[in-house]
Amino acid sequence: MEQGKTRRVIAAGAIGNVLEWYDFAVYGYFAAAIGRAFFPSEDAVAQVLAAFGIFAVGFLMRPIGGAVIGAIGDRLGRRAALTFSVAAMAIPTFLVGVLPDYQTLGIAAPILLTLLRMIQGLSVGGEYTTSIIFIIEQSPPDRRAFVGALGCCGAVGGILLGSATGALLASVMSEQALESWGWRLPFLLGLVVGIAGVVLRRHVHESPRKASAKSPLVDTIRNHGPLLVKLAALSVFNSVGFYLMFVYIVSWLQFADGIAPATALAINSTSMFVMLPVMVLMGWLSDRYGRRPVMLGAAALGFVGALPFFWLMHQGQPALVLLGQFGFVLSVGAFIGGQPALMVEAVPAEIRCTAIALGYNVTLGVLGGFSPLVATWLVHRTENDYSPAFMIMAAAAISFAAILKFEETYRLKLQTA
Repeated sequence: MEQGKTRRVIAAGAIGNVLEWYDFAVYGYFAAAIGRAFFPSEDAVAQVLAAFGIFAVGFLMRPIGGAVIGAIGDRLGRRAALTFSVAAMAIPTFLVGVLPDYQTLGIAAPILLTLLRMIQGLSVGGEYTTSIIFIIEQSPPDRRAFVGALGCCGAVGGILLGSATGALLASVMSEQALESWGWRLPFLLGLVVGIAGVVLRRHVHESPRKASAKSPLVDTIRNHGPLLVKLAALSVFNSVGFYLMFVYIVSWLQFADGIAPATALAINSTSMFVMLPVMVLMGWLSDRYGRRPVMLGAAALGFVGALPFFWLMHQGQPALVLLGQFGFVLSVGAFIGGQPALMVEAVPAEIRCTAIALGYNVTLGVLGGFSPLVATWLVHRTENDYSPAFMIMAAAAISFAAILKFEETYRLKLQTA
């Protein structure tokens, strides 16, 4: 590809991920404030559980969204699917920011919040997977993982942007103002990113696709069941590790270590910033030495290092917390760096959007969406602050076994429709 075209394709693919994950990150970071705004007065833990419960409901819509938007991508083209998904995210994001709270609307407030999160979940279900397919299919053969990792930087960049926005607001606003109305500002700003995404994607060229009489969804479910299971198992470590360590962890640091919200957000923002070059470097290594070695090493590090990393983070000193989170940055970042290319290379082109969206999003929807909720419940039920570490160990073991079921594909020609 020409360098100019490459940059446009990566930017078009990444910008939707920026919006999608910016919104979900902001929701996770301000879960406590959202819980107090939309639920009746209860104890603090119950309100956080309720907020993360709606977070999980949004994720449960991901497989449905993956099926719908994936089918659009396989039948009408990747660009059409991506334009639809970014618009379906931008509008609900803005509406969350202006939605009246429980004191104003009563029970209608949490109901409307749930509906908006469900629409956003539908959008996310097809956004991430279709965007990485779009850019990897158009990348040079020897740089598929590298380009895929750059596309993933949009997702991590969105998390980083959400975290940095939260940290900035926490540092310049009083706690009372942030609690009352300041948490709404990041959701309102998301509309700007959404408009930019729609404009950018409408001007990206895509080669015409061959019409198919088959339904991609029916074909995938009927003929590629084992492949769906492998894709789902592969995504377990990504799902649990990412959402515990870069969304839930902000709440964990406040409850378990008593760290101030601004400090917790600043630590998380720093970790996410470091994760960007880690992902790109590991994608580059994956192109040189293969997908399996990089991802197996990442899962192994996640399993062995989970408890030591959490021990460091439980010391309460910002430097040690950051060091512990850097361990998860390396393991999760290395895994994500190679995963997109491995998934795209393992799936036939005619069902690629549908199969990857379903396999990936079933895991993300169930495990990723519920991980913060389960972790919150476990920590307070067992009174063991290390409970999330055991969740990460189990996830790493499952994904390690799944990687062994995939063939090495980094030197194979990519099938195109």
